[in-house]
Amino acid sequence: MASREHERIALHENLQLLRSVTNSHALSKTSIIVDASKYIEELKQKVEILNQDIATAQNSTDPNQLPVKVTVETLEKGFLINVFSEKSCQGLLVSILEAFEELGLNVLDASVSCEDNFRLEAVGRENQGQVGNINAQVVKQALLQAIQNWGESTEHE
Repeated sequence: MASREHERIALHENLQLLRSVTNSHALSKTSIIVDASKYIEELKQKVEILNQDIATAQNSTDPNQLPVKVTVETLEKGFLINVFSEKSCQGLLVSILEAFEELGLNVLDASVSCEDNFRLEAVGRENQGQVGNINAQVVKQALLQAIQNWGESTEHE
């Protein structure tokens, strides 16, 4: 009998620890485990994105390539998008906004600086009628492609 009670207490403590580590506010065992599973999937996506970023950085051999940092995080209903370059980039904002339009993203809030450097922080959400098939990686790849295309077009000017 004491052994069962000890196991029950240990299980409860482990669930509370899991709840704490995953920042879950759930109360039931099932909900805590579901939240933990979602947390693990988010971590897997972040690791995959970081590995892709590392591979991209290692494969980048073009010395003229513009050093632009792009991060995209998934929010509850949309994406937090950050683009930064140490140089001012005339026309880059237009290319990024065109990429948003092609993806079907509505910009809900944005802050942009183009004076000494280029900095964009935006919150975007898919258009209401869209299926919901884009994720943070798709948004990031589209932005990187738009930046690359912009860079190639400015080289020829």
